[in-house]
Amino acid sequence: MKLHHFILGMVCCLFLSCSDDDKQYELVNVATPITITSAELRASIEVQSPKSMVQSGKIYAYEQYIFINDVDKGVHIIDNRNPQQPTLVNFLKIPYNKDVSVKGNYLYADSGKDLVVFDISQVNNIQFVGHVENVLNVQQTVDYPEGVDIYNLENYNYEDIIIGWDIVVEQREIQDDNMYTIDLAEAASDGGGNTGSGGSLARFKIVDNYLYAVDINQINVFDIQNLEAPVKVNEEYVTWESETIFYQDNKLFIGSRTGMYIYDITNPSSPTFISSYDHMKFCDPVVVDGNYAYVTLRAGSSCMNGDFQTLESRLEIIDISDIYNPQLVETYFMDEPYGLGIKGEKLFICDGASGLKVYNKQDISNLQLTQNFNTNEAYDVIPMQDKLLLIGGNTLTQYNYTATGIEVISEFTIQ
Repeated sequence: MKLHHFILGMVCCLFLSCSDDDKQYELVNVATPITITSAELRASIEVQSPKSMVQSGKIYAYEQYIFINDVDKGVHIIDNRNPQQPTLVNFLKIPYNKDVSVKGNYLYADSGKDLVVFDISQVNNIQFVGHVENVLNVQQTVDYPEGVDIYNLENYNYEDIIIGWDIVVEQREIQDDNMYTIDLAEAASDGGGNTGSGGSLARFKIVDNYLYAVDINQINVFDIQNLEAPVKVNEEYVTWESETIFYQDNKLFIGSRTGMYIYDITNPSSPTFISSYDHMKFCDPVVVDGNYAYVTLRAGSSCMNGDFQTLESRLEIIDISDIYNPQLVETYFMDEPYGLGIKGEKLFICDGASGLKVYNKQDISNLQLTQNFNTNEAYDVIPMQDKLLLIGGNTLTQYNYTATGIEVISEFTIQ
């Protein structure tokens, strides 16, 4: 009997060994997306009490107020009537927000593919007005969790928005071709009037009765004669990876990762292409002053979709006196440039970890560095009439203009 049981056990072991066919297994971290629908996202927009800043983004100024984007979270509103002691007023919860613009006490902001409107005539009682749905062409920003081996998108509806990840450890068969790993980046792709001021990284610009909003590849034109009910009236293709917008003399200057594109808006509802200036692939904001355009080009993997960038970051100065034939005239190497601004003979450059740099630009062939502030993660500036505003590292820094440069008024960290 014992011999019979032994033989039977051996047969079972042989059978199991053959059925496994020498398969090997490993423990892997599997991430499944946590999502919400577009309707749920829209329903989450609201006015809230002041919040801590997670990641400061772009900055906008309107009358005595400063609006600071908290990347993909919403907008912090600051009362700046006393620049030495600015105070937080409230927070606009706007999922997937990066830009704002204001005219006549109406604030316009992006929320993913939507344009949203708020009535800010009473800042202590802001009213959400509504959405203009699916008018912006954007790609969802996805935060990838660290240490994940496999993204499980089997039941993912690509119309929904990823807001987090459920990560579990599973035993999976080892695959030589890594068949379970999914490239999620590929899978998830799918001037006038009572207005405020934005920085060089802005994608929104109001000129008279029109709002121009740059998305990933085009200019979207909104008629805002009825301030509380913007209407999209046109869209004009620019190029892939359009990033910023600047206005001067009935012209829009669009910064993209591959060049600067110039459009005429003499007919404001129909931007018309004039010319372009091409450069190697960089992140690229642009500001214009008279006959010159100033473009900061930032190298790095974030500007190259992860690819290696061999060229150095730089400032390029472009002669646009012949608007149909822009010409590069000067190049200055930088460390990590982001936003920039101009006030008279002063050129301000946010050079990332190298801080805020102030140049005298009277002779563009020989820019003179006059000041360098060790401002944490200098990101963008707005040169106002009476002061300079800078955002970086969750801190708003304000400066007075002086005869020789600028001096700090206050530093305000949102925490």
